Amino acid sequence: MISLVYMKQTVFSGIQPTGILHLGNYFGAIKQWITLQEDYNCYFCIVDLHAITVPQDPRKLHEQIYQIAATYLAAGLDPEKVTMFVQSSVPAHSEGAWLLNTMAYMGELSRMTQYKEKKSNQDNVSVGLFDYPVLMAADILLYDTALVPVGEDQKQHVELARDIAIRFNGRFGETFTVPEPLLPKVGARIMGLDDPTKKMSKSASSEANYIALTDTPEVAKKKILKAVTDSGAEIKFDPKAKPAISNLLTIYSLTTDIPIPQLEQQYAGKNYGEFKQDLAEAVAKFLLDFQTKLSAQTNEKIQAILKNGAESADPVAAKKIQDVHQKMGLGVI
Repeated sequence: MISLVYMKQTVFSGIQPTGILHLGNYFGAIKQWITLQEDYNCYFCIVDLHAITVPQDPRKLHEQIYQIAATYLAAGLDPEKVTMFVQSSVPAHSEGAWLLNTMAYMGELSRMTQYKEKKSNQDNVSVGLFDYPVLMAADILLYDTALVPVGEDQKQHVELARDIAIRFNGRFGETFTVPEPLLPKVGARIMGLDDPTKKMSKSASSEANYIALTDTPEVAKKKILKAVTDSGAEIKFDPKAKPAISNLLTIYSLTTDIPIPQLEQQYAGKNYGEFKQDLAEAVAKFLLDFQTKLSAQTNEKIQAILKNGAESADPVAAKKIQDVHQKMGLGVI
């Protein structure tokens, strides 16, 4: 009798250790990871090499790496189930980016939406910022990743990784798994509290835009109560006609796990003020629970977890690089 061994598909994702993590980061990415860790072979990275594509304060960057790792753990990622590591601790990511640069085209990189947005805010744009999507492709392809959980704003980068994988496989033979983006059904793009036409962003000019995971419950309540609303009074999910209320309904649903249709029914005939007051309480409770878990994390624990994660990821990524070298005819046999 033949025994069939079930091979889990691989998932890869990561977050930059820059700025303040907010509800958009949590619900757009991390919350989804908690579910995925049960059924997939997961690599969750802290992508510090991506962070330095724009100027960073080295000391602050180092502190933020620990903060992101603490957030991963407080959210519920289990280092016994996932591989959690810092990108720069695995050299194959840097080398992989260089090798894949030879498979990427200037035209397709210049069309990346995030690049066009970021370069408009800078006087001098680094080559690294331009090349950011190729490094992301290397991150993904090194581990034969099948699924990449991302927000809408990163979907274009996953599509580039797919193109590069297909291009490489076509030229050198089957080498890389062609990944698929995995977007959450709800919450893939949490919008700003001050402007529901733009996503919640840790680089926003106003703190009224986002609710940071480190905001006190009192501060978060005030931000919710001051959040913009739409004309009219109906509490209904309609992103086109009522983008502000639809965004608040999304946050409410994700914070409490109450389906949006149920919330619509619950607040039928009620006013925006009552709705926002209840949402503010729900968000405050979520933050209080999360921050209790966050404060329990220690640097010693985090350092050990990240070291173990890098030691697990490194041989996997190095083996893929070795395969790429052989396919491309590099080195001495």
